[in-house]
Amino acid sequence: MNESRSRDPESPPEPMSRRVWIRNVRPAVDGGEFPIKRTVGERVAVTADILADGHDHLSAVLQWKPDSETAWREVRMTPRPDDSWHAGFTVAAAEPHRFGILAWVDRFGSWRDALEKKSQAGLDVESELQEGAALVQARARRAEEPDRGILTGAAERLRGRTAPGDRVAAALDPGLLELMDRWDERFRATRSDREFPVEVARERARTGAWYELFPRSCTPDPSRSGTFRDAAARLPDIAAMGFDVLYLPPIHPIGRTHRKGKNNALEAAPGDPGSPWAIGAAEGGHTAVHPDLGTLEDFDRFLAAAAGHGLEIALDLAFQCSPDHPWVADHPEWFCHRPDGTIKHAENPPKQYQDIYPLDFDTEDWRGLWRELLAVARFWADRGVRIFRVDNPHTKPLRFWQWLIAQVKAGHPDVIFLSEAFTRPKVMYGLAKAGFDQSYTYFTWRNTAWELRRYLTELTRSEVREFFRSSLWPSTPDILPEYLQFGGRAAFQIRLVLAATLGANYGIYSGFELCEGEGLPGREEYRDSEKFEIKVRDPGRPGHIRDFVARVNRIRRENPALGYDHTLRFHESSNDQVLVYSKTTDDLSDVVLVAVNLDPHHAHSAWVEVGEDLGVAGGETYQVHDQIGEGRYLWTGSRNYVHLDPAASPAQIFRLRRRVRTERDFDYFM
Repeated sequence: MNESRSRDPESPPEPMSRRVWIRNVRPAVDGGEFPIKRTVGERVAVTADILADGHDHLSAVLQWKPDSETAWREVRMTPRPDDSWHAGFTVAAAEPHRFGILAWVDRFGSWRDALEKKSQAGLDVESELQEGAALVQARARRAEEPDRGILTGAAERLRGRTAPGDRVAAALDPGLLELMDRWDERFRATRSDREFPVEVARERARTGAWYELFPRSCTPDPSRSGTFRDAAARLPDIAAMGFDVLYLPPIHPIGRTHRKGKNNALEAAPGDPGSPWAIGAAEGGHTAVHPDLGTLEDFDRFLAAAAGHGLEIALDLAFQCSPDHPWVADHPEWFCHRPDGTIKHAENPPKQYQDIYPLDFDTEDWRGLWRELLAVARFWADRGVRIFRVDNPHTKPLRFWQWLIAQVKAGHPDVIFLSEAFTRPKVMYGLAKAGFDQSYTYFTWRNTAWELRRYLTELTRSEVREFFRSSLWPSTPDILPEYLQFGGRAAFQIRLVLAATLGANYGIYSGFELCEGEGLPGREEYRDSEKFEIKVRDPGRPGHIRDFVARVNRIRRENPALGYDHTLRFHESSNDQVLVYSKTTDDLSDVVLVAVNLDPHHAHSAWVEVGEDLGVAGGETYQVHDQIGEGRYLWTGSRNYVHLDPAASPAQIFRLRRRVRTERDFDYFM
């Protein structure tokens, strides 16, 4: 009979008997198809709509665990009047986590509420007390000692013959409620439709200051390439400027066929070093180092020297080849061919890259290609590299990156991948969903207050923030925006402050601190680009902002609020040339307010609004400390005045210090 009913298409399945609905679980990326991103020590605040028919009470728990554990951890969820429930947990290890929600009708809580209402109304509650005794006794049978004995005694009291008021008081005892919750049978509980993944990285994925350096330009002699030993001599200076990550463009042998000359000339002159992104020559490919830089052992020593200065090395992962790469001869099937059999070079019309062959991810031997590229990433990770800046990942399949990143992190969970993809927004977001820890952004081209407010709000205040960690770069070796070409020294200061304080992750390309801004006429490109030649710099040349860079990076380290993006808020300013925004820690123990003059040529003033979201009450007097100029000011209330002259400093980074009154009636600021 039961077997027949189970096959009856009109018989509802057992899960349909579960009265509780769980919907709209947040945070989630594409409904939980892709993981949200957190770093070790960050909190995951979960909300969901949890509801059922009628007026019964509901109970819900947030269940979560690292993937390395089998047992779920739990925390009770708290309801709001609109049927939205919330709870949270903190991730403590750099490994994948997941969470789900379990909810059920709370039969004891519903009974308890009804009993209290009837008792207060003076109604007969004898039947309810007997019903409650049965509920408590059933729960006692599930419990372990000593709780079993306590619950059994409570059931006896409820069904006893003492005055109803005493029995009602016993039923409403908070201690009994706690025990009943502890041994709740969770009758016909509903579980969320899926488990929601959380990708957890180490702290450097969330915050860091990057410096990009061509090792070959570290030479004191422009007629020869710098070496890893020469680059090691720069480490103290880079560390002194306050950077966390030193990013190296490709360090591999450079092809000679179709090698580009200075300023991207089609013909290289004798001695021209070529582009580091034209990878591969007779000396080797992606797992070799350019002999002019040194040996693999020299690189290992450089890696260790950087660590000694508190710097991590990020390597460029550029999956493309020069015509001289060993793969071209060994695996011609991995490349795109013209009808005449020749291999196609890379192009992005009107730009032509004759010195580079792109890989063909539609090759019949795609598995062999994927395995070889994974071997490259693992080779460098096994040598101690823990950060990769990936060149043009949007020209490779998203599923390839999803696979490769997961494979690398399976053996090296602390590896970080930065996506260098200036392409369509949804493709950039797709790469982040596929597993990239950080991503380049359009910040490079956002200059006005309106553009910055709109774009950074999208990155930090929408669902995008759950999977896309922005990395803000004012310029790159490929891109010199007009703002920097014509804005002078103040423009470099402005863009530095914006990048370093709007973003928890940011970076500059070497020469930025020297205000290098000479571009090709009508183009966003450097004149005498370092991509095609060795560039020897004078770190002390007049007009540099090295001390300013060091101060800003020190401010970042001294203010924990600047290490996060999710608290970024923009504030009203009476002048569109003055952008005002803040960052805080979640507990408001660190409150930073930034005012930036976006005009590098003229002084501007503005009235700015500081609201209660920064912990400032109306009419309150508080101190603001400008950490750039070291000025200290007393502000009162929400509306205050700033004046910014780019000739002195185009920005102020305030730390808010609120007045505290001690037991001795002495005022001080904290």
